[in-house]
Amino acid sequence: MMGDKAYGTKAIRDYITEHGATFAIPPKDNNPDPWECDWWQYKERHLVECFFNKLKNFRRVSTRYDKLISRFKTFVYLACVMILLK
Repeated sequence: MMGDKAYGTKAIRDYITEHGATFAIPPKDNNPDPWECDWWQYKERHLVECFFNKLKNFRRVSTRYDKLISRFKTFVYLACVMILLK
């Protein structure tokens, strides 16, 4: 489970570990009891967020003009291909 610093509360971290998952959530800078964070795994989250940000630059994807899911999904694929070809 990857999340931002805002999701680093003890309750959320305990919930994640109770369900048998691991987390890559960095501690806040002012946290008196910081925990270990896998920064390499956390960087993967940043890549995914940047890609979604690029995808939202396509107006048709961000506003979801298409009513049918098949048409919307097709345009998302097309937008992904256009991003990767840049």
